[in-house]
This record gives sequence, structure tokens and C-alpha cells, in this order.
Amino acid sequence: MRTCIGCRKRELAVELLRVVAVGNVDGAGNRSSTVTVDLARKLPGRGAWLHPTPHCLDAAIRRRAFGRALRITGSPDVSAVVEHVSAVNSAEAPEPPGNRTGSEEHEHTVKSR
Repeated sequence: MRTCIGCRKRELAVELLRVVAVGNVDGAGNRSSTVTVDLARKLPGRGAWLHPTPHCLDAAIRRRAFGRALRITGSPDVSAVVEHVSAVNSAEAPEPPGNRTGSEEHEHTVKSR
């Protein structure tokens, strides 16, 4: 069981998106953190969990939950997470079973002679 940093509800890990902070150092030596999505759930470091919905993402940004959960200072760059969540939610939903044609439904039952 993991807790979403946006809505604070506990869910199974398979229903949540894991994010991790990746440290960056620019040319001037300034350190900043970028929050990235860990689809394989194997990146090293401290991770945080989030429902892949705009509601939970907005709540996490508003509450500054990324910095707190990942234990980083300053405001991290969460643009990669925003892009991923918007891509997941803009993807087309699968067609309901009633919209299939008859040839597709019975395709596996036809025997070749």
C-alpha cells in the first residue's frame, strides 16, 4: 500500500505513478531538482507516489508535496510529470465491447480448411 501525495488516499502501488527527484547542476554550479516519472519503478533514490490524474497532480503542486515527499529543498521542476499525466489522460479510452463489428467478434472462431 502506498499513499498518493496529492489526495493522501492509500492505494496499491500498481494503481499509482512513482516519481523520483533527479538532481541537476547548471553551469554556474546551482543545484536544482527535476521530478521525473519512474515507469519501471527501479530508479534509485527516494520515490513518491501519485494517482495519474490531473486532480491529484494539481493538489500535489498546490500543497508543495513533491519537495516534502522527496525531501528536496526549493521548488522542483515537475514539468515531466505534468506532461506524462496529461498524455495518460488525453489518450483515447478503449472502445466499449458493444461497438465491435461482427467480423471482429467471431474472427477467432473461423476455421481454415
